[in-house]
Amino acid sequence: MEGGEGRGLECQKIMDGKVNNGNGSENHIPSCCLKAMACVPELDAQCHSTVVSGWFSESHSRSDKASKKMYFNNPMWPGEAHSLKVEKILYKLKSEFQEVLVFESLAYGKVLVLDGIVQLTEKDECAYQEMIAHLTLCSIPYPKNVLVVGGGDGGVLREIARHSSVEVIDICEIDKMVIDVSKKFFPELSVGFEDPRVRLHIGDAVEFLQNVTEGKYDAIIVDSSDPVGPAQELVEKPFFETIAKALRPGGVLCNMAESMWLHTHLIEDMISICHETFKGSVHYAWASVPTYPSGVIGFLLCSTEGPPVDFLNPINPIEKVEGALMHKRELRFYNSEIHRAAFALPEFLKREVSALRDFPAQAQRV
Repeated sequence: MEGGEGRGLECQKIMDGKVNNGNGSENHIPSCCLKAMACVPELDAQCHSTVVSGWFSESHSRSDKASKKMYFNNPMWPGEAHSLKVEKILYKLKSEFQEVLVFESLAYGKVLVLDGIVQLTEKDECAYQEMIAHLTLCSIPYPKNVLVVGGGDGGVLREIARHSSVEVIDICEIDKMVIDVSKKFFPELSVGFEDPRVRLHIGDAVEFLQNVTEGKYDAIIVDSSDPVGPAQELVEKPFFETIAKALRPGGVLCNMAESMWLHTHLIEDMISICHETFKGSVHYAWASVPTYPSGVIGFLLCSTEGPPVDFLNPINPIEKVEGALMHKRELRFYNSEIHRAAFALPEFLKREVSALRDFPAQAQRV
């Protein structure tokens, strides 16, 4: 459908979870498919950081001028609004790519928000940063070359730097403003950029990976934003194929994989694509992060064909890496017990994601 008004009307139906199937009836769309709402530019202009009466609400918003009411709806978690008490707004500016907001919260310290979505808070960032890095690097022996896609706050770099075997840490971040803001307001995370092994590349990750030598990396960690708008291509097959090509035999990928409470449809799509793309093993893990929607976040871990990778049992435990616990600060969340537990999946997830139904059997065969 062409034209802004027509497209906006159709996407509004998608946002409400309804589309016409052609015979006059409406079908309900899985909530995680509501990311199509991102195609409404006129709504997007109103859909960013909302601070009302001292509270930040993590949701797209629209106002009704007649009733003077504010309505919240996010395509990734429709019908919910996640709010934090704001003590002080520290920074708010729109970069070339997104709106960047930093504020001091009452309960979670400083908060980084991109396009209205919480990326991290000082209090619970440790859970996400430590898990996405160490689930990956503790699963393979002596990783040397690592690539981070996204991760402009520096937290993942900080965690990778604990691994003394690592020789090169490439990071490709598209938005330099995120890096600059992190260095100013989140020094405990941006310290990752100070490691001499880090090589920073500002630009598009898809283009960067297309120019990477085949088999270059032992591990790739994709610390991306939610798959709406431009970031949607980071969960599609061509991108995963490019990653697989950039990994050595037996190399590993860890990709942020949304919430099992909200996005089982999206998780199933990602797992299906990765089973087709990676010829080693594919596993789903999760961790608790209170300020993320539903309070949990998932990780998709994949290995290429080659030396088998047992993601469930860390063979390179961080507790035994010399000097790891003294690197900048002690670990706050991750340990080998948490690593193993992260792969224990609830029954509803196995039922709703067919690829996970025989997960225990798959795990034993790795």
